[in-house]
Amino acid sequence: MEFVLSELCEQVVTARAGQRPLLIRGGGTRLFYGGPLPADDAATWLDLSAYQGVVGYEPSELVLTARAGTPLAEVETLLASQDQMLAFEPPRFGAAGTLGGCVASGLSGPRRMAAGPLADFVLGTRLLSADGNVLHFGGEVMKNVAGYDVSRLLAGSLGVLGALVEVSLKVAPRPPRETTCVLALDESAALDLCLRWRSRPLPVSATAWVADASGTSGKLFVRLSGNASAVLHGQEEIGGEQLPDADAAAFWLGLRDQTHAFFDQRPLWRIVLPAGAPALGLGPVLHEWGGGLRWLAGSHDAAALRDRVRTLGGSACLYRREGAPEEVPTFHPLDNGVLQIHRRLKREFDPAGIFNVHRLYPEL
Repeated sequence: MEFVLSELCEQVVTARAGQRPLLIRGGGTRLFYGGPLPADDAATWLDLSAYQGVVGYEPSELVLTARAGTPLAEVETLLASQDQMLAFEPPRFGAAGTLGGCVASGLSGPRRMAAGPLADFVLGTRLLSADGNVLHFGGEVMKNVAGYDVSRLLAGSLGVLGALVEVSLKVAPRPPRETTCVLALDESAALDLCLRWRSRPLPVSATAWVADASGTSGKLFVRLSGNASAVLHGQEEIGGEQLPDADAAAFWLGLRDQTHAFFDQRPLWRIVLPAGAPALGLGPVLHEWGGGLRWLAGSHDAAALRDRVRTLGGSACLYRREGAPEEVPTFHPLDNGVLQIHRRLKREFDPAGIFNVHRLYPEL
């Protein structure tokens, strides 16, 4: 593997010397996410798929370290053998998905509402920088307070600061019991209930509201996770119909990996809002995270949609942009002060501007 890493370093040095942009790729399953890709003759691919393998795994310490090209499926199979998991439930987008792409995209699945975002689980990273050197940030322990937490900064950065080549993650035990309750509710009632449950000691690990054919009413799915007594108490408090275990597993897997039929619609917006935000009333929608994550389908005026979301304290990402105007930026535009911080970080990490140009924001 050191030979593979050496070749990657040489490729970066060559690209920087020739001022040729590099596009980072692992399994290629997340290339849809982010700004438009440049033409094939305008950039060179930096392929990390061959740099793979689990470097270390300590089940008793709940820590795993693996190279960026390691298939995510391989990581999860290893964790499952010890009855452990990635608590943030990242979407996998197929068997070719890699650990590096998972961290670089920063996407979390249904359990994020209870466990926290992907960035909270990143303990340490190794980064291939623009000068062809490998930098080490963070560590492999739960508590690491030495210096600025660059490792978490890299989560969700889409490779604009450099190429992740190794990641250390905090993992979690699988809950001993899970069950899913289903309640027939309209959108506003579902949002109100999810907000009320936030203040109760209930073991809710995921929620999803899915509209029916009418678009006005629908079903709220509530997953409870924990020990048997906690889950039973949650069932009594929440009520509704209990979904058979096999059906529940298939439903949450469809949401996690975005194979549910709702995700076939284009364009598709990913909207993040604070708790308690009202229904938007803009068309076909699917809620996760107690209403904190809303998937909105269909064509919308981007500026008007983002202005409305901004007034509610949220942001709107054009997640699947097929059918949307090319000039619409993928991610919610930044305030000028925040944008300047991003530019300074880009200059510090990638002064030559060769890594994943414009993939995160047009200005980077």
